Amino acid sequence: MKNNNFRFAFFAVAAIFCIASFFSFSANSQRRDHLTEAEGELVREAQELDRRTEVFVKAVERRFLVLNNAAQPDDKKVKKEAEKWGELPKGTRGQLLLDIEKILQEAVDNIDNVAERDAKSELLPNAVRILSAASQKFLLQLKAQLDKTNTEIERGAILGAIDYCNQVIEASAKLPKEEKKKKKS
Repeated sequence: MKNNNFRFAFFAVAAIFCIASFFSFSANSQRRDHLTEAEGELVREAQELDRRTEVFVKAVERRFLVLNNAAQPDDKKVKKEAEKWGELPKGTRGQLLLDIEKILQEAVDNIDNVAERDAKSELLPNAVRILSAASQKFLLQLKAQLDKTNTEIERGAILGAIDYCNQVIEASAKLPKEEKKKKKS
């Protein structure tokens, strides 16, 4: 009798472990990075805030290229950029839209982190201006994507990205006017 109870307990624990492992593996396999490997490397290499912001902007633009089917595989520009940026990102429409939201979030977080550490950084206003100019373009594309969406996940990603764009544009409006550099004669 005790032997049967032990076997039952052993098999019950083993079954629970197998089920938990399956769900853990399933969740991990669904996780994906919002940047490609090459884009992540470019972000790590770009130590200055404004350069890093430019990398984030380009990463978002690459996703819009894919979403809009604007990138042709035989396009010379796409081939040339692939040397530096890697292949264009792959994924479903929902994944690419989530990538855009996460990239914008990371760009905003980078700017916020620098602002907290060094509010007088000379790179801070430039980075905000770069992201603001791009955000104005992104808003148009995001609103066009919103009209095409059917799922709540896509809709949520688009609305989140729109919110980040609006935050950046509002922040840039509070910046002092950019001084024009005078040329020395």
